[in-house]
Amino acid sequence: MAIANDNPRIQALDTPPSAFHDPADKLRTLSQLSLSLGAESTAQEANTIADRVAEGRFYVACVGQFKRGKSTLLGALIGEQLLPTGFVPVTAVPTVIRYGQTRSARARLRGGQWKDIPLTDVQLYVSEEHNPENSKGVDGVEIFTPSDLLLAGMCLVDTPGLGSIFSGNSAATQAFIPHIDAAIVVLGADPPIAGEELTLVELVGKQVRDLLVVLNKSDRTSDEERQAAANFTKKVLTNRLHRPITDIYQVSATEVLNEGRASRDWAKFQMALRDLINNSGNDLVRSAGERGIGRIGETLLAIVAEEREALLRPIHETEERIARVREAVESSDRSLHDLGYLLTAEQHRLSDLFLNRRKSFEAETLPTMKAELEAQLKQLPRGSGRKFKLKAMRLAQEVAKQHILPWLQSEQHEAEKEYKRAVTRFVDAGNDYLRRLSEAGLPQLARMPNALEADLTFHSRSHFYFYDAIHIASNAGPFRILAEYAMGIARYFSRLERDALYFLDYLVETNTSRVQSDIMERVQESRSHLEAQIRRLLVEVNRMAQHALNHARSTVAAGSSAVATQLSKLNAIEAEISSLISTTHRIQVTSGKNNDV
Repeated sequence: MAIANDNPRIQALDTPPSAFHDPADKLRTLSQLSLSLGAESTAQEANTIADRVAEGRFYVACVGQFKRGKSTLLGALIGEQLLPTGFVPVTAVPTVIRYGQTRSARARLRGGQWKDIPLTDVQLYVSEEHNPENSKGVDGVEIFTPSDLLLAGMCLVDTPGLGSIFSGNSAATQAFIPHIDAAIVVLGADPPIAGEELTLVELVGKQVRDLLVVLNKSDRTSDEERQAAANFTKKVLTNRLHRPITDIYQVSATEVLNEGRASRDWAKFQMALRDLINNSGNDLVRSAGERGIGRIGETLLAIVAEEREALLRPIHETEERIARVREAVESSDRSLHDLGYLLTAEQHRLSDLFLNRRKSFEAETLPTMKAELEAQLKQLPRGSGRKFKLKAMRLAQEVAKQHILPWLQSEQHEAEKEYKRAVTRFVDAGNDYLRRLSEAGLPQLARMPNALEADLTFHSRSHFYFYDAIHIASNAGPFRILAEYAMGIARYFSRLERDALYFLDYLVETNTSRVQSDIMERVQESRSHLEAQIRRLLVEVNRMAQHALNHARSTVAAGSSAVATQLSKLNAIEAEISSLISTTHRIQVTSGKNNDV
């Protein structure tokens, strides 16, 4: 979603407005060049980014899986609940909360026009209930509020949650990623981080430097569980992002918003957000402009190349090529279905491989683990039944840990190897499909930006959840606790020993199954991403080719002089775009050398 602006300018950053004129001017130049090429939507996006750069606005997106409490968290930050919340996935489109002297709202429709809406009607446009899978065609919604937190240019963005049953929600969030300048990653303690969340954080982390990680709904878990979840999350994110995650803020947005209680890490989280505004706001705005220049410039260069080729070749050849493009687009689902057989076969191979490895490990090791546990249980003093139960459960944890963790480490290596092999095959198959289309008369595919690439980073979440075991061992209900005391009094310890052995079975089953489920989840994510990329490329090529043909027809009809003039114009536009991109890249390189991020 591109967010436009037609409100009075707000400039409250320390750096003077002139500091942002260079990227803003470049973006407005790109907008004019877009219009000269007939690319109205690209021109609009360039102006949109130029507006927010000139005004010093930057987007801090709230991202995470659905039902993590993102909308409530944003309400707690600005001191009022302006966003709809509910018991089902709520947010259907990205919603921007920005500074305004009075509370108001507006929706942007797919055609680009803005529509003022009552603040009470926001849910009709952003909620899944009233706008299922964005059936109303809303690109986004802006809410204005006089919050001091937003006065300096920060805009908070509520994004549709991932992992929802509504596929359009995840797509809307991923489409907004290029516009994100910083992010608040909202997670929970149970489970601490899900596969799709991890993939989203990785995508966002590749683009932005500043990530604030929040463990929300912390009032619903014990201190022990919450700290274990925070430690686990910090380790996973540090490994996946290849950079340290120093803080995981444990908060309860509901407590803050409904009860006025700022407990745990809430004050620390607010301070971190203020520091982001004061210390990084200007850099985030400048970076947003530079990213926009690069993204829009590459798109325009592809348009120029298509326009030039349409003029140089006979019209009937262009018409034939467009017919092939249209046919490829229309048959992409069928073609991807055929490609899917290859991808599915690879998924089945991986699933069978890791299932067999798991069964082999359990068959070889579980009898040994049980024998060790039984021997250690016999050494436990027979006193209180409750104390015996807790010690027995901890022994089960230790036995499982000693045998499972080394195996998980070896499986981690194997999972990384097999994942890279599978995804490389996926990408090779996808690029081979696009290559055949290109050789069949669609060379446009070869020069489109964002060609298919393999994301070969794999991080298995197959780690031992010690807090799960502690929770099960110590948080029994009151009647169960009384029964355990009674068993001790009656010297009926065999039942408690059996419970410990059952618990060992549970630990082995739960932890060994994670390797297979983790790799299959990640492979499916990669497959879905690949298929979405292919569809996007085909649709964009079709649009560009049709536009170029329409221009070529009218220009050729005007005569050879008009064709020569248009070719000269395209060459000049191409040179200017290349210059804008080149100078921006040099600025980014220089900035990178002077700033240790």
